Amino acid sequence: MRVFVAGFQHETNTFAPTKADWPAFLAGDAFPEFTRGAAMLERLAPTSLPMAGFIADAHERGWTLVPSIWAGASPSAQVTREAFEHIAAMLLEDARQGGFDAVYLDLHGAAVAEHVDDCEGELLERLRAVVGPTLPLVASLDLHANVGARLLRHADALTVFRTYPHVDMAETGARAAGLLAERVSGGAFVTRSRRLPFLLPINAQCTLVDPAAGVMADLATLEAQSGVHLGLAFGFPAADVPECGPVVFGHGRDAEAVEANVMALAENLIDAREDFAVSLPDAAEAVAQALRAARHAERPLVIADTQDNPGAGADANTTGLLRALLDAGAGRRFPGAVALGLMHDPEAARAAHAAGLGATLALTLGRSVRCADGRDSEPPLQASATVLALHDGEVALHGPMSAGNTVHLGPSACLEIDGVRVLVTSGKGQLLDEALCRFLGVEPRALKLLVLKSSVHFRAAFTAIASRIIVALAPGPMPADPAELPWTRLPQDIARRP
Repeated sequence: MRVFVAGFQHETNTFAPTKADWPAFLAGDAFPEFTRGAAMLERLAPTSLPMAGFIADAHERGWTLVPSIWAGASPSAQVTREAFEHIAAMLLEDARQGGFDAVYLDLHGAAVAEHVDDCEGELLERLRAVVGPTLPLVASLDLHANVGARLLRHADALTVFRTYPHVDMAETGARAAGLLAERVSGGAFVTRSRRLPFLLPINAQCTLVDPAAGVMADLATLEAQSGVHLGLAFGFPAADVPECGPVVFGHGRDAEAVEANVMALAENLIDAREDFAVSLPDAAEAVAQALRAARHAERPLVIADTQDNPGAGADANTTGLLRALLDAGAGRRFPGAVALGLMHDPEAARAAHAAGLGATLALTLGRSVRCADGRDSEPPLQASATVLALHDGEVALHGPMSAGNTVHLGPSACLEIDGVRVLVTSGKGQLLDEALCRFLGVEPRALKLLVLKSSVHFRAAFTAIASRIIVALAPGPMPADPAELPWTRLPQDIARRP
């Protein structure tokens, strides 16, 4: 069998400050850079992404892959019209060449463009116009997908990550290959779905702990008992579009069984709804808690700056937690053992490279951004900084979520400000791998306190080395509570919090 394969990955926070233009996809930052044709298979096969899992499984099955494009950009505000149309045009141009028996798409499921609410649904609708309504087509999705009606209508089958942090991406791609094989050998699936009438906070979606862990266990049990292929997308609760929110769906041959198991899983999620509410300390309290605990801790204290998470559309450049560290004298209390990253500030990184290793320079670090409540975050920090390390930002990752991936963060520097080591990059990326400390000379396991700009993905690598994890609320563009966002298009019957 010959299978047409392509990937399009973007998680869109419509409230975020920066849009994803075509150069953002060319660069990739935390994603692989744009590739097309055979180079796509070579670039992605060694990674932990869904496409890698599909490639490996397809080869075992003896399938021939017909590669089109891979386009991924860091989460941000809307994909620009130009970027989306350019990506779609290339994918459709390749599809028109024909010569394949089925399609696999590696998608996110929560992409919004300037002119399209549901990018994945739009892509599938256009692709169906090229390949016809009966050609087998499956796709894998991120756990945070906002699954729209068109996506469910035009795909024969969908499968979703089941972990957050996403340590099962390649496994999900392999599962998509199994679904495709079943679709080809056994004919069309029956699909049923149910949309849930509330939003779930990002932090509460972590599948390492309840309630999300329990819901995912329910999914596995129902699937094993029934033979129905189930999917649960928690949704990305920062996309101001009508189809934002959690969706449960299922595929199978027996319509009654598919319906019954979709409804059972949906009811399990509804029963756990109130447990998804979160309550978190502000920056000053989080730092105070960490410093108290760090005096006697044998392993690092980790604070997550969740509201400036570049994995949820923020730009990773607010200074709230950095100021809290400095105000508390954290770097003086634990010299050389307090670090913060990754701070996205290309100008500061360039200044550090120009000054050189060992130099001390006056610089402006970070930005003030507009928050959901209409207020601005703390102003940029004026500071005297010493350059401790410099790097080109090409970093190979090795952690449980990211092994095999390489990120492109551009000129980067470790700056020391009043004893606090600040990891500054030109590109955006979550600090979700120990290598993203070590490339700038910081050994994470030797730290007393590490502040990182992430919400949940960091837990894959850092839970094992942390004595304690604190999620903090410093002002930023991605509220931990989705009810704080200024929604205008979300249906009124969708509750803004669980």
